Amino acid sequence: MDFMIPALIAVVLIVVIVFVMFVIMGRSKGSHGSKGSGNRDKTLNEAEKKLTQDPRNPDALKNAGEIYFREEAWDQAFKTYSTLIELDLHGPEEFEISFRYAFSAMKLGLVDDAYKGFNIAKTHRQNNFEVNYNLGVLEFQKGNYEKAIANLNTAKTQEPDDTATLRTLGHSYFRLKKHKEAMTLIRKAIDLAPDDKESLYTLAECYFEANQTEQAQRIFSHLRGDPVMGPSACLTSGMISFNARQYEKAVNDFEIGLRHQNIKPDIKMELRYRLATSYLKLNDMGKAIGYLKDIYTENPNYKDVGPLLNRYQELNANKNLQIFLMAPSGDFVALCRKIVMCYFPRAKIKITSISVNKNEWADILTEVDTQKWSDVIMFRFIRTQGAIGELVVRDFHSHLKEVKAGKGICLTVGAFSEGAKRYTEARLIDLIEKDKLQVILNTVDTKVAAAPPASGKK
Repeated sequence: MDFMIPALIAVVLIVVIVFVMFVIMGRSKGSHGSKGSGNRDKTLNEAEKKLTQDPRNPDALKNAGEIYFREEAWDQAFKTYSTLIELDLHGPEEFEISFRYAFSAMKLGLVDDAYKGFNIAKTHRQNNFEVNYNLGVLEFQKGNYEKAIANLNTAKTQEPDDTATLRTLGHSYFRLKKHKEAMTLIRKAIDLAPDDKESLYTLAECYFEANQTEQAQRIFSHLRGDPVMGPSACLTSGMISFNARQYEKAVNDFEIGLRHQNIKPDIKMELRYRLATSYLKLNDMGKAIGYLKDIYTENPNYKDVGPLLNRYQELNANKNLQIFLMAPSGDFVALCRKIVMCYFPRAKIKITSISVNKNEWADILTEVDTQKWSDVIMFRFIRTQGAIGELVVRDFHSHLKEVKAGKGICLTVGAFSEGAKRYTEARLIDLIEKDKLQVILNTVDTKVAAAPPASGKK
């Protein structure tokens, strides 16, 4: 055990020595800090005394300004360098004075003063990176994108890989719709700062504007969950799907967008509108009407919400009207056949041919026998709700002559133009507009159920 005593003594001595050294170093640091603080206070006190006697003393202003700028006391720094700018000093310090004046102004949000100061600084150092970058940012904020690009390109020559420069330069090109240049720069900026979601969104917009929709949608889909960019990303992603007639995907995008918190009012309104129109494409009028009502309550004049709401509420309440306008061609033709078969009460009707024109209208040729007369009659059912012009009626009349029909009956849920009506005045064509057709649609099922069996040829 005796041999361990010297070792223990050595360990204790080492601990004591280390402790003493730490104490000495701590005191040394404290004394240096006090000295530095004392120098700062002394310099500032001397400067303030001189400025009390002479508020425009250049040396005192420079000393005070140096301290304020270093300590980021921007309000005091700006006031100090504003006075130095007014003195219009000349010499090697003129660049530093104008730069610090501009930088302090920018930190305080004084855009015009910052712009003036950086431009003065640029007259002394044309290629200074900080000057050109900050001027570029200010020009971008003002919407002067051409000037922003000029300054930022100069800054880029000094610092080719500066993320902020590449980013602002790319966004400037995007604002000028120069998407190719914007893409190159923004991609590089994103490589350097992958968490920049705004730039990622802008890159997707570049792809979208360049008709590279697959690349655009990949990015928009990636951003759908982002709390800031998510609602806008969902909106654009959904619009891409909608335009590609992928309505279920569009619905999914718009619904994700609406689940976000703190959505901008205009984005929220557009998401609901787009969701409603997507549900209409899927023939889910109940859900569509619900969203249209929400929009109408907030803003009755938003786009065509009023007319859409009136139209689809009416459709939702009338199954046959819904079939007439929106159902697949087969269901539409089946409804038209029912109308034809009970159009003339107590008549024997034989359908001899049916033709469909691009899901826009259906022509049904019939042989009609009544107790008083017999004739070949052609029906044309037009699916549009808009105005039907003279050209459509002329086409119908030509078709009547081709098939040697004695009379034509043209039906629409829209209305016929004055030209169309004048054209049929001296011709055997009856024009049936929305009000009369709706009466037929409301009663056709009852009439068919009560009518005796009739022959028909498809």
